[in-house]
Amino acid sequence: MTLQANHPSDTPLYPIREVSRLTGVNAVTLRAWERRYGLIRPQRTPKGHRLYTREDIERIERILQWLNRGVPVSQVTELLDQPERVEAPPPGAGDWPEQRQQMAAAVESLDLERLEGLYQQALALYPMATCLEELLTPVVASLEESWEEQLGACLQRRTLESFLRTRVGTRLYHANRGNNGPWLVISHLPEAKGPLWDLLAALAASDAGYRVHLLDGPLPIGEWPLAAERLKAVALVLCSGQAERADLVRRQLPRLAEQLAVPLGLCGPVARIRAAELEATRVTLLGETPQAAIQALGERL
Repeated sequence: MTLQANHPSDTPLYPIREVSRLTGVNAVTLRAWERRYGLIRPQRTPKGHRLYTREDIERIERILQWLNRGVPVSQVTELLDQPERVEAPPPGAGDWPEQRQQMAAAVESLDLERLEGLYQQALALYPMATCLEELLTPVVASLEESWEEQLGACLQRRTLESFLRTRVGTRLYHANRGNNGPWLVISHLPEAKGPLWDLLAALAASDAGYRVHLLDGPLPIGEWPLAAERLKAVALVLCSGQAERADLVRRQLPRLAEQLAVPLGLCGPVARIRAAELEATRVTLLGETPQAAIQALGERL
């Protein structure tokens, strides 16, 4: 194995899969950070395999800190080697507003090629948690507001659902094989207009280390306890962007929570809209955004 001479022979070196495990940044993103921006410079074996030092891993962690503070990846390089007292630009000073606008426009115009490019570019350059918080969740929330009275809204919704369903399904398949975390069952409530919020919740849960059973449609209310038991789930997460009907919220969900042996959590706008009615029940209000919901679920568990 040939390494640069300025690294002592006893310096520990890590392959890319181990660095990905330690930092939570997937290998595709690590390679993009190296090739496009020169953010990291791993060693190479004679066969071209990347090897990272402990200093490289610490640098990756600093990159994540800047990204999570709202700094665009294109601006991170100039900040990495600055003293710690240098403040990051405030959140929103980066290019996320432009990316959100472009993604929403791609959905509205049914431009799947453009949508694919924006989606893959974001995931290649940023951690999933950042993509959810800064791009995917705001876009879905914005589109749902515009779809209330817009001609062609159903077509746009189904197009985006189909796009995300395929990509989230593939991601869950591979993540479920690699994650060792507990299982979650995630689906949507009966009046939800589609699976957008549960797709986002599944991404957030998988990124947090859970294995996810994503059910594409709601079950009869009486079958949820059986689903949780047979699928060995530690919690059931139901999502909706709607208020849902009063009988479901005030009677059926509290009764279901009593019957389940695991927590029942609500995610999406329904958790905010119906908070007052469910506050005194065993239903856990996880929060409106998927990433906040999964974090709250972890604290609950």
